[in-house]
Amino acid sequence: MTAAAKIKTIGFIGTGIMGFPMARHLAQAGYRVQAWNRTPDKARRLSAFGAEVIAEAGDVIRDADALVCMLSSGPDCDALLLGEQGLIAGMRAGSLLVVMSSIPVETARHQAQQAAARGVAYVDAPVSGGEKGAIEASLAIMAGGTVQAYEQALPLLEKMGRPTHVGPAGSGELAKLVNQMMVANNIASVAEALLLAERGGADPAKVREALLGGFADSTILRQHALRMISGDFAPGGPARYQVKDTGTAIRFAASVGLDLPMLNKADRLFSDMLDHGDGDLDHSGVIRELRRRNRLPV
Repeated sequence: MTAAAKIKTIGFIGTGIMGFPMARHLAQAGYRVQAWNRTPDKARRLSAFGAEVIAEAGDVIRDADALVCMLSSGPDCDALLLGEQGLIAGMRAGSLLVVMSSIPVETARHQAQQAAARGVAYVDAPVSGGEKGAIEASLAIMAGGTVQAYEQALPLLEKMGRPTHVGPAGSGELAKLVNQMMVANNIASVAEALLLAERGGADPAKVREALLGGFADSTILRQHALRMISGDFAPGGPARYQVKDTGTAIRFAASVGLDLPMLNKADRLFSDMLDHGDGDLDHSGVIRELRRRNRLPV
């Protein structure tokens, strides 16, 4: 029997907008899921799908063959995973740790080293696709780690989306930074384009429709442009997470000697959005910031 086939019990930490449907897919696939979240009510919803809700974070690895982490930041992950009281220290040798949070590349590499010292396989597997992708189990999953660790994690990852092994530990997070750069730049460009269409006297909805299928087409144009046109900015991907990721990408780029002017401009735009109190809106709400800059009604 392979290591992957032996995984029956999965600890899952972080059951928010993304984590809840991801954990639900694992439970519905027949895994025994032990879930924990800082806000207990967000984890309790999983009980309806057969998951066991854990009261204390330290107990989430009890009997777990694998642990999935879907917290919002690197410091949050480190606080739970590392140190003398960290979850890695309590994981069983031969078990698997899959960190699906968007965290710095260096953080993932350090976590992988700490896991290896305990005999725990490690995969960093951040995702793209937002709440819709999590609900539909269609997430793009960028996985870093050894080939053996990835193969061990593959059956789990396939229940949540479309995984691709992109390289050693930390590579998944690097791929996510690349993704977030492109998303941030594209959202800003689509917002600018719709604003120009509106200001120039065209119907933004019809302009969007005309562009579908052409070179300007994208998931951002298909999904987020509709949010911008309707003014529906209920968070699928909150802007504050976008800024976290663009800031991380800028710092990593600097560490390898790169200046990325487009990314810097997008980061500034989203940062200003947060400064004006829109950080909890969907990142498509950046069009509101462009309206402010142009002294237009928000």
